[in-house]
Order: sequence, then structure tokens, then C-alpha cells
Amino acid sequence: MLKPVLRDPAAWPRLALTLLALLLLWPGLRLSELNLAVLADSDNATNMGRFVADFWPLAHDREFLQLLGRATLETLAIATAGMALALLLAVPAALLASRALSLSAVHHGGRPAWWAQAGRWPVRSLLVVLRSVPEIVWALLFVRAVGLGPTAGVLAIAITYGGMLGKVYAEIFESVDPRPSRALLVAGSPRLAAFAYGVLPNAAAEMLSYTVYRWECAIRASVVMGFVGAGGLGQQIDLSLRLFASGEVASMLLCFLALVLLADQLSRLLRARLL
Repeated sequence: MLKPVLRDPAAWPRLALTLLALLLLWPGLRLSELNLAVLADSDNATNMGRFVADFWPLAHDREFLQLLGRATLETLAIATAGMALALLLAVPAALLASRALSLSAVHHGGRPAWWAQAGRWPVRSLLVVLRSVPEIVWALLFVRAVGLGPTAGVLAIAITYGGMLGKVYAEIFESVDPRPSRALLVAGSPRLAAFAYGVLPNAAAEMLSYTVYRWECAIRASVVMGFVGAGGLGQQIDLSLRLFASGEVASMLLCFLALVLLADQLSRLLRARLL
């Protein structure tokens, strides 16, 4: 009778990887100058407590609530319009960057020719550039181009999230079963028809899940971009901070919290109904 092996054969590799991660983490902690002890300092704790105490009472006058409602709707509009433009950019870019509809792959045993791969590099490089620049930098650029307001936020989200969605969509297209689309291409079907009937049905659920997640992120990003003049709740929070109106800031933060919770619940509902 064979005795079972009680020792985990992967124990030493896991221990080595853990030690390596700790060795790499230590320089990062040093470079970031992380020092949690300052939080326990009595003067720092007093300053933080005074700052938080200024948030009470919450601002709730009628004129401010009307301003708050308008800023909240503006934040939702910035995120939604930006995502709509991002989709218009991402889907065509993903089709051009993906190998899912490559005719050379059909005729070369599933592997695209070198010239076909080289032709996709300009689109992939463009997507890298779009998503590498933070949306707040794009917002600063567009604020100087179109002025203060939500237009700059919409364009910034469209550019940055277009690059993110395009990259992920291209990977999703390449991860689905390629046989339906290749069979359509071999039969002489146009590429768009092969995409619509061979790729999209298998990729739609994953695309929808990631798109809804990015819409949630766009709501948060639209608030951050408001601090550079891109409209929405962020711009109003920045103005209230400059005027030392802490009660207004607290009310807007609570409104933003409710907005994020609402977006989370809506995304869960969409995933449950459509996926």
C-alpha cells in the first residue's frame, strides 16, 4: 500500500516567491516614504479631528440643494456621454487591432502573416497612447481648448476610456472560439458579418460586464476631473473647499457616495438581467 505524500511539492517555490515579493516591496515602501506613525501624533490627530468636525452641520438650504442636484446630474451626464463616445472609438479600433477577423490567419492555419500583424501595430500603439495618459491630464488639455465646463470632462473620458475599452475588446475578440467566424470567412462572408454572427454572440456578455464596470469608474473619474474645471460635482467641491464651506463639501461627498452606490446597484441589476 502506497503512503500518501504529505509534503506540498510547491511549498518551496511559493516560499521563494513570497520572499522575493517582500524584497521587492521594501524598496517601494522606502521610496514612498510611508510612515504610519505620523497618524498617531497628537498634533496631527487634533488637526484631522478639527478638519472633520468642520463638516458638521451639513449644508441643506434650498438654493444649495438645487445646485447639488444640477451638479449630480451633470456628473452622470459627463460619465455617460464620455462612455458613449469611448464606445464609438473603441469598437472600430478593437476590430482593427484584433486578429479575430484576420483573413491571413484563415489561410495560414490560424497564424496571421507577418505583414498582417505589422499592420495592426499602429492601432495598438494608438490605444496604448490613449490609455497611458491619465484622464485628468486630458481634462487639463481640453479645459484650455474648450474652456471650463463638462465638455472637457466628456472628451477626456472618451479619449482615455476609448483606449482602455479598445484594448480589452480586442483581447475579448481573440479569446472567443474562432471557429464560427473562420467558417464564415472561408465561406466568403464579409468581415463585419463574420464579426456580427461569429464573434459578437460569444463576446457580448464579457464586453457588457467590462463596459458597465468602466461606466462606474467613469463616474468616479468625472468627479476627480472636476477639480481642474471639467464640471460636475468635482468642480463644486473644489469651489466649496476654496471658500472653506465644509458643510457644503460634506453634503456633496454624501451625494457622491449615494451616486456611486446607485451606479453599483444598477450595474449589478444589468449584469443579472443581461448576462
